[in-house]
Amino acid sequence: MDIVCLDLEGVLVPEIWIEFANATGIQELTRTTREEPDYDKLMQYRLDILKEHHLGLSEIQKVIATMDPMDGAKEFLDELRSLTQVVIVSDTFSQFAQPLMKKLGWPTIFCNELLVDEDGTISGWKMRKAEKKQTVIELLQQIGFETIASGDSHNDLGMIRASKAGFLFKTTPELAKANPDITALETYDELLAAIKEHLA
Repeated sequence: MDIVCLDLEGVLVPEIWIEFANATGIQELTRTTREEPDYDKLMQYRLDILKEHHLGLSEIQKVIATMDPMDGAKEFLDELRSLTQVVIVSDTFSQFAQPLMKKLGWPTIFCNELLVDEDGTISGWKMRKAEKKQTVIELLQQIGFETIASGDSHNDLGMIRASKAGFLFKTTPELAKANPDITALETYDELLAAIKEHLA
């Protein structure tokens, strides 16, 4: 029994923080898990910048409302979901993901929660668990699933390597070069074909 686990940002939708950085002109917010593997360090860095600029959840949500899935992402996801079970495993937050899930046809997503004060200030975050994505994979395997995984960043490597098959997708040349044991793909057609090869 197979289940495909996909990262969200950089795989199906643009990077939310990069889009927000471009909208606000705060280029420090373009830093993502592609460059910073320590997610907690990255999030604290982001929250410090938001506080410095007096920005909160509502400003980020306004930008997310203007975002669309990547070209071909919904069609890829629709076809994949017709073949097997799919879950999106993301380190984003439910407060960010909801409008994007609507545009993708409401796929299942496992993600995290922001802690937000009454005035809209983001004061912290609540993660699922340490080694978040790999843990999801291991728990799915414990209940009888064989997993196939794909993502683009440092925080996807654990779930990719823990799966029976896994692929880097639209990743950086540096990350692909540093992980030569993982096939790096660039198009949805390539990813769909690679996944199909490993479906039982």
